[in-house]
Amino acid sequence: MNFVKRAGTSLRARKSKAAALLAVFVVLCTLLLGGFLLQGATARQEAEVQRRVGVDVTVRGEGLTRHLADRLGGSERVHRYNPVLSLRAGARGFAPLRSEGGGSDGAGAGGGEQPAVALNGVRDFGLLLPFSYGSARITAGRGVAPGDADRDVVVVEERLAARNGLAPGDTLRLASADGERTVSATVVGVFRDPAPDPARWTPSYELPGNLLYVPVRTAERLGAGASEVREAVFRIGAPEQAEGLHSAAERLLGGTDFDFRVNDKAYRDQVRPVQRVGAFAELIVWLVAVAGALILGLVVLSQTRERREELGVLLSMGERKWKLVGQLVVEVAAVAVPAVFLAVLIGRVAGGPAGDALLPRAADEPAAHPGTAPAPVDPPELRAGAVDVGRVAGIALGISLVATVVPGVGVLRLHPRSILATDT
Repeated sequence: MNFVKRAGTSLRARKSKAAALLAVFVVLCTLLLGGFLLQGATARQEAEVQRRVGVDVTVRGEGLTRHLADRLGGSERVHRYNPVLSLRAGARGFAPLRSEGGGSDGAGAGGGEQPAVALNGVRDFGLLLPFSYGSARITAGRGVAPGDADRDVVVVEERLAARNGLAPGDTLRLASADGERTVSATVVGVFRDPAPDPARWTPSYELPGNLLYVPVRTAERLGAGASEVREAVFRIGAPEQAEGLHSAAERLLGGTDFDFRVNDKAYRDQVRPVQRVGAFAELIVWLVAVAGALILGLVVLSQTRERREELGVLLSMGERKWKLVGQLVVEVAAVAVPAVFLAVLIGRVAGGPAGDALLPRAADEPAAHPGTAPAPVDPPELRAGAVDVGRVAGIALGISLVATVVPGVGVLRLHPRSILATDT
């Protein structure tokens, strides 16, 4: 009889032991699949944390212009970037806040009025530290976004907005420090700065309520074309990429001295729990593979010893030893295949609760309204793909092969005469 057909007949005749072997395989395949699903989910979550949280690198130095910041921000390792251009401007058609306690802003050159407000030209509101860490927040509308680069928009502090009745959609006129250029900007947002008004007299442009945010190019027009920025913040995916960004900044700035600071605290706080889960999942895979091979090897060895008489009769009938080993391999593999599909079904049912329990929730940064409280990122779903199922099937079949071939070495040493003589 063909040894494959004989394996099927043996499984039908030994249903209880085949069922026990199937149960062992289901447990092993489920654990293996769970390990692979956790690895895949943690890899996706880590990539998402890198994209959303990332590492902030702040560059300061002489000669850093908006054009150089744009070139550095175009690097493939940079996800987002934000140059900050600070200057003073005059108010046209609205009343800036004034400090109490006496004093005046004085007069500028030629008897003109001193600039009354402070401007920060920015590109990406979400990378401003006071807003990304929640000390300041948007209360109405939105912040300046990269899409506003060629638009004249402005974000005002709520004290200035309250004094002048400003709301998103209104228009604000700003003048350059020398009064020769004016820009009409649309109010797109109102923010709250927690800094209190100073108790002593302070120039109006230093009052926290007179700070406005505009796009960098709008600030350049009001600053007589000045493009040297105070600082630029670059968001990269991981701390390991900071060295490459430093080299690129050094080339662009011509080797001049500059300040290069890496802030990776938020990244490490978010990524480390995810990486620990990934390492745990990898450990599960290795332990299950090794333990599975040992357990199944012992089970098959025990069953082989119980079938010595059967094997001796087959050998006495002229059956080749390699076919006996092949029969054992087919029997175990025939049990392993349905165990893989059962493990996939179990994974679909238990994947959601397992992911919620094992995967940490990473904090997302606010995208639409920078400065609002961070919202948690839900853990990725544990879903079994074709690659995961294939890996589990391959390891399961490999375990079945190892678990049968190793005990099969004993079959190759059997002699039918000694077996039958011992049994009689």
